[in-house]
Amino acid sequence: MLKELIISIIIIVLIFIGNGVTESYTKQSVEEATNKLTELKEEIIKEENEIEQEKAKKMINEVHEKWDEKYKKLAYYIEHDELEKVETELTGLRSYIEKEEYSEALPELDKSVFILEHIKDKTAFNLMNIF
Repeated sequence: MLKELIISIIIIVLIFIGNGVTESYTKQSVEEATNKLTELKEEIIKEENEIEQEKAKKMINEVHEKWDEKYKKLAYYIEHDELEKVETELTGLRSYIEKEEYSEALPELDKSVFILEHIKDKTAFNLMNIF
């Protein structure tokens, strides 16, 4: 009986540690992407008067490259549908920026940020997500 109790406690502790690590990585990844997208949004809003297309292209390419790196690790424990939504929005955002359609890019950017925040909230360890 004592042996089973100890094994059960060890398993529960490992589950909590694993959850903490994955939640921390998810939070860090989402915040990094969100910060880059916020910088891009500020640049796009500023660009409506002074368009610096190359800077916007460079920024979205950086965001996309970082997301591709994070995607590989996040795919181990987050639903692929959620990650594909972000990928789809980032691809749409990239195409609008390359076409210089900044007014169309802003809603895509906001959707990307919303989906990223949703992923962070969904993976958080809280009472609402348990029940």
